[in-house]
Amino acid sequence: MELHVRGRNVPVTDALEAHAEKRMQKLDRVLGSAADSVEVELELSVEHNPSIERSQIAEVTVRGSGPVMRVREADSDMYAAIDLAAHRIERQVQRLRERRKDHHGPGIEAIASTPAELAALDRAGVEATGAIEKPPPIRIVRSKRFDMPSLTPEEAAVRLELIDHAFFVFRNETSGDVGVIYRRRDGDFGLIEGA
Repeated sequence: MELHVRGRNVPVTDALEAHAEKRMQKLDRVLGSAADSVEVELELSVEHNPSIERSQIAEVTVRGSGPVMRVREADSDMYAAIDLAAHRIERQVQRLRERRKDHHGPGIEAIASTPAELAALDRAGVEATGAIEKPPPIRIVRSKRFDMPSLTPEEAAVRLELIDHAFFVFRNETSGDVGVIYRRRDGDFGLIEGA
């Protein structure tokens, strides 16, 4: 696993980098043999707005052969933000691995019988009782069908503001592709288009 720690408007001290490397070691173990082809980027930043209580931000991005995973955590202390982000990304990787196991054959087929095997399972995230923590199943609780208007991205942004939702799906007037417009954390708009 290759770890890159960088700061945006914040200096990355040796102590912060050492703490990040220590916290990401568990992710290396969770990734297992896939860790060789994985690149992890940890971006540290600070919100300079005095009204924001949890202004220290740690954002972790994991890129490998599978899907890109990203988490963002904030706390009043940078070390705590790194800890929170590392914990969340570990859980995401574990859930992804468990879902893949569920779809591509059985997981751990036999319960360990020796103390060494139990310790190995414990390091892999399996409780000593032998019970494998399964992620909750993905549930789609609502489905919606609607006519997609042909709009420009600017018109879609205006409609998004009118309905006060997190995103708006539309068909791009010029390309004919489906697009999604959404509001970013900084207040601007983002556009996702299919290829």
